[in-house]
This record gives sequence, structure tokens and C-alpha cells, in this order.
Amino acid sequence: MKEYELEVLEQYDIEVKNIKRGRNSFLLDTDRGLCIVQNTGMSERRAESMDRLCLHLRGGGCRLVDNPIANKEGAFVSKLEDGTVYLVKKWFAGRECNVQKEYEITEAVKNLAFLHNVLAEPTDNLQGDVPVGTKPEEELQRYNQKLRKIRGFIRKRPAKNEFELLFLSCFEEMYAFAKEVTGKAEECRKLYEESKRKQTLVHGDYNYHNLIMTSEGIATVNFDNFRVDIQAGDLYYFMRKIMEKNHWDRHLGEQIIRSYTRIHPLSGAEMEYLALRLAYPEKFFKAANTYYQSNKARIPQKSVEKLMLSVQETKEKKRFLGDIFSFHL
Repeated sequence: MKEYELEVLEQYDIEVKNIKRGRNSFLLDTDRGLCIVQNTGMSERRAESMDRLCLHLRGGGCRLVDNPIANKEGAFVSKLEDGTVYLVKKWFAGRECNVQKEYEITEAVKNLAFLHNVLAEPTDNLQGDVPVGTKPEEELQRYNQKLRKIRGFIRKRPAKNEFELLFLSCFEEMYAFAKEVTGKAEECRKLYEESKRKQTLVHGDYNYHNLIMTSEGIATVNFDNFRVDIQAGDLYYFMRKIMEKNHWDRHLGEQIIRSYTRIHPLSGAEMEYLALRLAYPEKFFKAANTYYQSNKARIPQKSVEKLMLSVQETKEKKRFLGDIFSFHL
């Protein structure tokens, strides 16, 4: 066992039987079951809020969540001498949700719907201690501003690489699409204000990486980004990732919506919000932003392929939005 691992574990009243190292974390087999130790930037106050959230979820029937574990001092965040901060959480034996299996996708959506039912219930022990999400139009406006900034940067480059030439060649079409969606996003302001008034909570990062398929059901993990926000945003985030990997398949999209609404019905305004978020060319933005933040001396071919795919899928996505939501731009 490495020295820093010992320094962390000495702060906890747990007996470690086995240890498996991962990226910025290590998995422990202990006398209290599986635990994970994660390098984190989380404050003690935020960790306490996350523990109260997990208690609320378990009380509502969501048993398989990764609640933080307190150390010997009763704190959830443990600091090492070098200032590094760690969090120990309950963990689960299993594997990630398989995005190629329709059954697992629909089960994951049902899990989200049930989670949202519980997260929509009043939680007195969290009042005033949870951040609030960004207004939908403001988030998209920031994306648009960044796209313009990236275009300006590339235009000034004397020698342009393959990625930059591709970005410039499709910018006008993709930006026009982004701008039109952003203009419609203001219509979702009432949903946002309602989520603030009702203090409805979201997971904030609901994707297949944070779903562990176990023998007892689906474990939902990594609530680090939980906040007050429009719950359909969680569904959007999960659905976008799935649809991108399944070529915007109409049947799968219908199954996702049907599975979710049987447990947690969506209003007309929420369906409109979901369609708008899916319509925004976020994959194009993400590919461009990743490039902008990277070392531009060497652009991986994979980055070029991602940008190209984000443009090529637009036709498929427009057809999907029209078929599923009767949404047209």
C-alpha cells in the first residue's frame, strides 16, 4: 500500500481487505463492504449536503446510491499533509450501463424517472444549501459566445490544420442552428422559475458512466453536481449521449420517452424543453471547445472525426426531432 493511501485510510474506522487502484481513485474491499476513495475538490459543507441528499433518496426508496462515509472525526472530507482532499464513499460491484442494449437503456431511464419523483419531494434538511442551475438561454448564449471566440481565434491562425479548416467550413450552418435554438430557449424560463420555486433537484451528471448494473438493480453514483434545476435536463443529458451512439434511432427514442413518462409524466413545456436541448448542436460545441483548450500543435485525428460526426449527424437529428417531438427549425 502506498504512503498516501495509508495516510487517507488511517483517518477511517474501516478494515481494508483488498485494494484496487484506478484513475484518481482506489476501490476498497472492506469490513463495511465496497468503498471508493476519490480525489476531490469538494468542500466539507458540500459533502455534508450530498450525504443529506443520499439519506433523502434512500428514504424515498432509492437504496443504491453512493453516500459519503464519515472519518473518525465525523467529517466527510479528509485532507492529507500536502493539502490533497479525498472523499470515501459507498460503492457497488457491477459494471456500467451498456448503451447498446435497449433493455438496459430503458431500465436506466425508469431509474431516472423514479429518482426524479423522489428529488421532486420537499427536502427540509437541504433548504438553502443547494446551488441553482443556470437559466437555459444563458447557458446556450455562453456556448454561442465561445463558438464565435473559437472562430475568431482560428481565422487569425496563419497556417490552419485539418480540424480548423473543417470547423470554418461548417461554422455558418452550425452556428445558425445554434442561434435559432437559443432564441427559442427563452420560452423555457417559466420551467426554470418553477424549478426554483419548488426546489426540484437534479442529479446533474446522469449518464451511463454513473450507472452501475448490480445484482440488486441499478446503482446511481457521483451526485457531485446535484442542484436545483429543470429535471428534464437530466433526461436530455442521458438521452443525447444514448441517441448519438445509436444514430438517433426513432424506435429507441420513443422507448426512452415512454419508459420515463410512465413513471414521471412530462408536461408539454417539459417536452418542448427536451426537444430544444436535444436540438442544440452541443456535440459540435464540445468538439470545438475541446480543441480550443488543447495543445494545438498536434490535433488528434479522433478530434477531427468527432467534429465531422457532429456535423454529419445533424440531418439524422432533425428528422428524429420532427418524428418524436414534431419539432422543426
